[in-house]
Amino acid sequence: MPELPEVEAVRKALEPLVTGKRIAHARVVHPIAVRPQTPAAFARAVEGQTIRGVQRRAKYLLLQLDRGWLVVHFMLDGQLILLPAGENAPHSCVCLTLEGRKSTVLGFVDLRHFGRMRYTDDPASIRGLRRVGIEPLSRAFTPAALGSLLSASRRPLKLLLMDQSRIAGLGNIYSSEALWRARLSPRHRSDRVGAARIRALHKAIVGVLRAALECCVAPPPDFRDPQWWFQGLDRILRVYGREGRACRRCGPAAPRGIRRITQSGRSTYFCSHCQK
Repeated sequence: MPELPEVEAVRKALEPLVTGKRIAHARVVHPIAVRPQTPAAFARAVEGQTIRGVQRRAKYLLLQLDRGWLVVHFMLDGQLILLPAGENAPHSCVCLTLEGRKSTVLGFVDLRHFGRMRYTDDPASIRGLRRVGIEPLSRAFTPAALGSLLSASRRPLKLLLMDQSRIAGLGNIYSSEALWRARLSPRHRSDRVGAARIRALHKAIVGVLRAALECCVAPPPDFRDPQWWFQGLDRILRVYGREGRACRRCGPAAPRGIRRITQSGRSTYFCSHCQK
């Protein structure tokens, strides 16, 4: 699932390509993509409107229109493609024909049909957006703010970090990576993290998200290639997906290497030797 860095990279790359373009036509290929709206209601709402800007909130992409918003949630495999008008957008669930100096087709692709593209007058009307917590790359996300969140919860650290109502946009991959950087066990109880380790965790969260964002924008997303995915992320990952391999900090000192456990149905990767 795309997390904050991937969605922010899409926002940065997409905004100059679609801002100022008018939605001349909307075609819904798979009605599930715009639920709970009907395809006809979705088309009536967006056709004739101009895209005024592109924003991000947590893992959501928001396209601001003259009136209202298009809200995209990619879920597991959702993707946007942008092709010249007249070219087929393969496997698209929703196709928006955009008029400008050069007409294009913005397609929302999701082969498994988990993702959504919805029109709304107010993003706060969408439950997932209404409940999102603090943005971890904002000025409001300070060690003190993180400490307040931790002290109010008895949950394991990994589960709290992934709670979108607490910290927006931080998911399975980067929460595991941040905990490794901070040398904290994913099973450590949130309200039992001391001040020094809170500061270390705050630094780790911000650091891993910024590093991932740098990878995601260089090179930027290629919206013409439906098979494109973010390059270079493997270079910054230290634990995620590395079960059984040596810890990049401990080496031979941790003979079991990186372990994988399941927390609330999701895989967590960590080193039991250096993460306490």
